[in-house]
Amino acid sequence: MSLVGFAGLQPTIRAIEAGKDVALANKEALVVGGELVMGLVRKNGVRLVPIDSEHSAILQCLQGENRDHVERLILTASGGPFLHLEKDRFPTVTVEQALNHPTWRMGNKITVDSATLMNKGLEVIEAYWLFGIPPEKIEVVIHPQSIIHSMVEFVDGSVKAQLGIPDMKIPILYALTYPERAVSTARRIDFGAMRQMTFSPPDMVKFECLPLAFHALRMGGTAPAVLNAANEVAVQMFLDGQISFDAIPRAIRDSLNAHTPVLSFTLSDLEKIDAETRRRTREMHAVTSN
Repeated sequence: MSLVGFAGLQPTIRAIEAGKDVALANKEALVVGGELVMGLVRKNGVRLVPIDSEHSAILQCLQGENRDHVERLILTASGGPFLHLEKDRFPTVTVEQALNHPTWRMGNKITVDSATLMNKGLEVIEAYWLFGIPPEKIEVVIHPQSIIHSMVEFVDGSVKAQLGIPDMKIPILYALTYPERAVSTARRIDFGAMRQMTFSPPDMVKFECLPLAFHALRMGGTAPAVLNAANEVAVQMFLDGQISFDAIPRAIRDSLNAHTPVLSFTLSDLEKIDAETRRRTREMHAVTSN
């Protein structure tokens, strides 16, 4: 399932209800409706296999392991095009600059999400639902080379990492053949030519969307649905030239602050909240931009 954004939630649910195994590329289905989706996965006895390279990596690292022995899930992030750009220059970032990702070639929306690090925030929420690991045990580390796709640390201090070149054909193939492996023509890592792999913590002050995602996850209930809807609207407004790059996290924060999470919900509830959040986000921005 690879529809972008909230639009992928209902088809994912319908496929699971029909008893189909799902190779999931639409992270928003779990961000918005993780409780509903995973409940249906268990009820219908189907497989939900992630395609995102980070979650594919974690899935591979967890094979044969006891989940109770997991100390941390460590999601890697390239850092996007603005890793070394000063925050005070964010208001002048252009759409062309935001779409110039240094590693991956993706659609416009997910590329902007990578530039704000919201993509990594959404992946944190997705990891929570896929692997049942609490938020305080999920971390993000900046790894610009994008060779290590994610890691799992265990209670004994051991760390397992999944490595590969940044090529989505590899996790897609794994999802389609899981739990087996198929021969691939993908390029291999040349360790002899690799000069370095670097790591650093994400700047939570500079990239405000990442802590907003953690905050929405801890709020629980429908808060992640609001986070997602507000982000989708704000990103589109940026792409359309209606708001500046630095206004994206402000729009998301305002929408979260205006929402009281509903802890028990249906698909219909999520659809109403999504629509209301989109309307409110546009209206709130229209007020602040006058």
